[in-house]
Amino acid sequence: MTGFLPLIYLYVKAFHVMAVISWMAGLFYLPRLFVYHVERGAGKDEPAASLLIMEDKLLRLIMRPAMIATWVSGLVLVLTPGVVDWSMNWPWVKAGCVLIMTWFHGWCAGQRQALIRGVWSSGKRYRLMNEIPTLLMIVIVLSVILKY
Repeated sequence: MTGFLPLIYLYVKAFHVMAVISWMAGLFYLPRLFVYHVERGAGKDEPAASLLIMEDKLLRLIMRPAMIATWVSGLVLVLTPGVVDWSMNWPWVKAGCVLIMTWFHGWCAGQRQALIRGVWSSGKRYRLMNEIPTLLMIVIVLSVILKY
């Protein structure tokens, strides 16, 4: 198998980048939908119902498959000989950030369930949480490009 992985490396890398872009788009957008939900949809049947549908489809049909594709392709890249030098800091920093991003994905899923039950945080908290994926993306990109 190790002889096969270098042959497909560029395809897996391209797929990984596409999956990450899709996942990040959802991580950027879902908390923003939560802001709209609590500030404009609270107490109003139609906006809240529409936002619940949008949140569900984004999480279930885009974000979850993109997260799984990101993890699978990322693990294939890690298993490809010569791609990662674990004696350097950058792969550990990136791995830590990906774990935090996965936690954030789970947090978003939990917040969606809370919104369904009618329990939610303030728009301000959702706005603050919306910055987490941006900070993680910056650290991940710098880690991968600079390879410190």
